[in-house]
Amino acid sequence: MDFIQEANKIKSSTIIKNLNKRAMEGYYFETKEEAIKHVMSMIKQEDVVSWGGTTTIDELGIKKLLKEKNIKVIDRDTGKSPEERTKLMKAALTSDVFLASTNAITMDGELLNIDGNGNRLAAFCYGPDSVIVVAGMNKVVRDLDSALKKARLDATVPNAIRTNSKTPCAVTGICTECTSPQTICGQILVTRYCKPANKIKVVLVGEHLGF
Repeated sequence: MDFIQEANKIKSSTIIKNLNKRAMEGYYFETKEEAIKHVMSMIKQEDVVSWGGTTTIDELGIKKLLKEKNIKVIDRDTGKSPEERTKLMKAALTSDVFLASTNAITMDGELLNIDGNGNRLAAFCYGPDSVIVVAGMNKVVRDLDSALKKARLDATVPNAIRTNSKTPCAVTGICTECTSPQTICGQILVTRYCKPANKIKVVLVGEHLGF
């Protein structure tokens, strides 16, 4: 018996019940292959799809699959200037489906996310018809206090490096809750209830994904 997988099944069952209580859909898959198949099944051919910064979605190769299936995407990375990139980020909030992960998810079904510009968090709150959140079970924590600590410990430094941000944590490896002009922690969002109901779908995966 794989004790970790069995534990993940038990944990995910509790989380999914609590997501439902918060008007979010929840799913659990043991492997990323199963998760990818399910995510793609939730996207219609006629949908317009976009995303924020997300290592998890990159790791799963979903962006490539969308383009292979000729599904229209809004990809900010195609912007040829900062101004064009900003326009694409704004346009992403009008997409039919927005893909994301989450910095942490509590056992009680709350999502915690930290963002620099706030575009990813804006999609959670309003705009896209559907937000599909894919998260490895490594993102699961006990409560919101643990969620914030995890995000600042595990996500801030890799994200600062990923975005080439000149922040103190990129040098020291420690989040100091800085007010640097390039801070990647400009906004903190807790999603505790979803309106409209079931706009947010959370796909939990029994593998280590993202950070």
